[in-house]
Amino acid sequence: MDREEVRKRAREKAEELVGKMTLEEKAGQLRYNAPPVKRLGIPAYNWWNEALHGVARAGQATVFPQAIGMAASFDTELMEKVGDAVATEGRAKYNAYTAMEDRDIYKGLTFWAPNVNIFRDPRWGRGHETYGEDPYLTGRMGVAYVKGMQGDGETMKAAACAKHFAVHSGPEGLRHEFDAVVSKKDMGETYLPAFEALVKEAGVEAVMGAYNRTNGEPCCGSRTLIQEILRGKWGFMGHVVSDCWAIRDFHEHHMVTSTPKESAAMAINAGCDLNCGVTYLHILGAYEDGTVSEETITEAAVRLFTTRYLLGLFEGSEFDGIPYEKVECREHLMLAKKAAAESFVLLKNDGILPLKKEKIRTVGVIGPNANSRAALVGNYHGTASDFVTVQEGLMRYLGEEVRVLTSAGCHLFREKTESLALVHDRLAEAKIVAENSDVVILCLGLDETLEGEEGDTGNSYASGDKTDLSLPKSQELLMEALAETGTPVVLCMMAGSDLDLSYAARHFPAILQVWYPGGQGGTAVAETLFGDISPSGKLPVTFYETIEELPEFTDYSMKGRTYRYMEGKAQYPFGYGLTYGKVSVEGAEIVKLEDRENGSSYGVRVRMKNVGSTAVHEVLQAYVKKEESVYDSLHPSLCAFTRVFLDGGAEKETVLEIPRSAFTVVNEEGERIPGGNRYRFYIGFSQPDERSVELMGQKPAEVILEQDKE
Repeated sequence: MDREEVRKRAREKAEELVGKMTLEEKAGQLRYNAPPVKRLGIPAYNWWNEALHGVARAGQATVFPQAIGMAASFDTELMEKVGDAVATEGRAKYNAYTAMEDRDIYKGLTFWAPNVNIFRDPRWGRGHETYGEDPYLTGRMGVAYVKGMQGDGETMKAAACAKHFAVHSGPEGLRHEFDAVVSKKDMGETYLPAFEALVKEAGVEAVMGAYNRTNGEPCCGSRTLIQEILRGKWGFMGHVVSDCWAIRDFHEHHMVTSTPKESAAMAINAGCDLNCGVTYLHILGAYEDGTVSEETITEAAVRLFTTRYLLGLFEGSEFDGIPYEKVECREHLMLAKKAAAESFVLLKNDGILPLKKEKIRTVGVIGPNANSRAALVGNYHGTASDFVTVQEGLMRYLGEEVRVLTSAGCHLFREKTESLALVHDRLAEAKIVAENSDVVILCLGLDETLEGEEGDTGNSYASGDKTDLSLPKSQELLMEALAETGTPVVLCMMAGSDLDLSYAARHFPAILQVWYPGGQGGTAVAETLFGDISPSGKLPVTFYETIEELPEFTDYSMKGRTYRYMEGKAQYPFGYGLTYGKVSVEGAEIVKLEDRENGSSYGVRVRMKNVGSTAVHEVLQAYVKKEESVYDSLHPSLCAFTRVFLDGGAEKETVLEIPRSAFTVVNEEGERIPGGNRYRFYIGFSQPDERSVELMGQKPAEVILEQDKE
């Protein structure tokens, strides 16, 4: 049975059930904490659950790397497996909880993930929840995660939710009152494509609105976004949920309504079915005033019960037997370690990596994030039963063969670690450790207290956002102190966004970006540093030289932003990352394709060779420039990618399929139109920009496709 027929049957059952409810009962079901309707045998259901990178906020679960790290893998197959694992654990937990009649928050099967907003500015504190700055990469990773989570059977394994719709990426401190003004071109080219892909390709079951306004309309009450685009143009059939307490912002902060009743009416009439918050307690009052019809309330309830039927919550499903033993099982822990390893991006290596255990007597492990669990998990995380920090991972890996000395070196951001001590109270210890070590593994960066969501973070000054690209002063002083010792330092940067690495690049022989690598992160770091695994991740965001080259944070125009429109030279570019080997593209040619499910008509046949002796995974990337169109982005844009594996000295051939979207552009009216007849493709392991070529030591291959003019 196809997806449309399955939904049709589920909706028919929902209509029949909702038809038996009173108006009051229907209205009550539009809240995230829906009460039971005992006379109809309907149990309570809490719609609010989180699964950004593993089942979150409900106790034990496998903690995968934060989303930005998984994006760095450029691995859609991995993302689908992670989504499936998350859904499996969600089902296992749901089965166990409901058997005990525990229907609390964070215990349902409707997960408010993934976050497919575009990470357009490195200051945004929630950027690490996303898949980066590129619409194509974000769409591919998001589609894979949703497919893995929801499955392809008649019953959904779990329900995913694309958030935050739309045009949402800070500032956090203004989000409740902010109006994101954006052109039709930027909307259609940058901010909406990932959402469209999740709706049309992955059949995502839910879409969550954003806190802000977009072009004057509150997103959770926007007829333009919800009715015209989401349900109209894209044909979305699932349900829409507000961000939490966002509808209250209509009258308290956006000032587009005067009362909660007006706000509730505005949201539901625009098509927002479910309220995360309490404003829909006023729905019946709005009905009595004549501003909301019973038909509108009924339709919202039907959509919500359609989802519950699709999940098999009333009639049972093949997933009801998933046992609790699946939670954080061995298979999922190995998948989490694999995801972490694939996420690491090697930014610099002067030959020190991989380290050789037999040549080292003592390793110094230094830094405030070296033994930090918070630096493993990012935000919206579950609780691992075994958090392996970098320090623990190295000690386990090295065993008794190599001595490990440790020092925090400094507080994450304060000037001392002990309240009664003098400032910089751990610097001397760090220098002692370095001077007594053959090599130092330095773990710096941030955690969710320094970059995160407004209200969920201790960074009250910027409400979760960053004000600049600098590390905290305490960490800068630690870097300088270690550089003076002369001991070689390998920097492991644990953060979810761009930080200025210029000092480290000048003074340290290697830099490994490890993001927030999840519960198994420390194990993966150790195996990577010592060469059991070759790093293979690529940056899903641009690392800028300075914040000064960016437009104002509140400016949502794409001019000057991300690799597609930046005007300066990146410190480390989008799509860049080294391995322990070197793979070259030996040749590339355009080929015609037929009968591809994704609509591709063309591909590029690529011949590659591993010119080194180390077996490596690499990410083959294709970028396109539409040479005849004035509407194309400033620089070539990513249009295809795939991971490849080559043994040392091996040669390989693959065909990289080019999607139809690569041959289109978005005009000033927001319309997607053909991009002309001449297309230049760049095929390699990075962007074709000057900085990437400088860092990689090789240029991507170029091929030109000229289509026949009609």
